[in-house]
Amino acid sequence: MKIVHLLGIAGVESHEQPAARKWGKRLEWPMLFVALWIPLQWYLEETQAIAPQLARIADWLVWLAFLFETVLLSVLVKNRRAYLFGNWINLVIITGGMPFFWQFSPLVGLLRSFRLVLVVVILVRLSKSARMLLSRHQLGNTLAVAFITMVMSGVIVSRIDPSIGTVWDGMWWAWTTMSTVGYGDVVPHSAAGRLFGSLLILFGVVLLSLLTANLAAFFIGSDVEKVERDEKEADRVLRDISARLERIEHRLEEQQSAKNN
Repeated sequence: MKIVHLLGIAGVESHEQPAARKWGKRLEWPMLFVALWIPLQWYLEETQAIAPQLARIADWLVWLAFLFETVLLSVLVKNRRAYLFGNWINLVIITGGMPFFWQFSPLVGLLRSFRLVLVVVILVRLSKSARMLLSRHQLGNTLAVAFITMVMSGVIVSRIDPSIGTVWDGMWWAWTTMSTVGYGDVVPHSAAGRLFGSLLILFGVVLLSLLTANLAAFFIGSDVEKVERDEKEADRVLRDISARLERIEHRLEEQQSAKNN
């Protein structure tokens, strides 16, 4: 059994129905936006920048989005039992993350924070697609991933660590941590903040390596593209010359044939 099945994040298997694989791929980016919204909503609620009524509506929309994805893919897959078993965390999140139960539970704060598990689940499931995207040496996509990670990390750490007061300080700390510069002017003091920082350091090392590789590929790729263009132009000229020689040979043969006749 693969580790992704034990963690409940297997997604749609490659041998499943084409429709299930297609919709699983289509829902990746919408669910990514849902994952990005969760820490943003968390920050807005903590700073009281969003009305409680709007926050409740957003809670239901997030829950319905996750429910829609799970139900749709469960219907489309061939082996429904295997899909649900390989994605058991979906059922846990749908059950424990239903906003209706929060008003009756004394652990409402814990259950609301449980939504952050959605972020981890979605990002881990998208890691394969992200690796494929970044492996294509696309500098713009790599910078976009770095920017999104910086913003999300800044929002999260500003809420879990009291020593980092604002989200701007959190984003500054996230950027210096990801880049492995570490000025030390803004540092987490809580255990949760330090744990989150250690994970961000590991991710930053990987992302910095990808960024360096993509920068090198970007500059080298310009020279390679120029050489390829020159080769294509040379091939075109050679084909043109070859076509002209064939026409000349054909006319000479016709002239020779006319003289013989």
